[in-house]
Amino acid sequence: MKYWEIIADNLSKTGWSWGCVSAVDGNGRTIWITDAHRDDGKRFVVRADEKLSAFLELERAIHQFAVSLLL
Repeated sequence: MKYWEIIADNLSKTGWSWGCVSAVDGNGRTIWITDAHRDDGKRFVVRADEKLSAFLELERAIHQFAVSLLL
């Protein structure tokens, strides 16, 4: 199992729906866009040059959100 798949599986297990797509930007570079959302309206969207980086950024954003709720 690839590391991005582990992150995606963990998102699903904690109630997040997620998606991932690749696209080509105006300079011809491939970019990866990942998103996660829940029924309560929370949504995160990130963009990165690599698939794993996109999932790591998504995981980080959600983690920071969760920590902010505890403060």
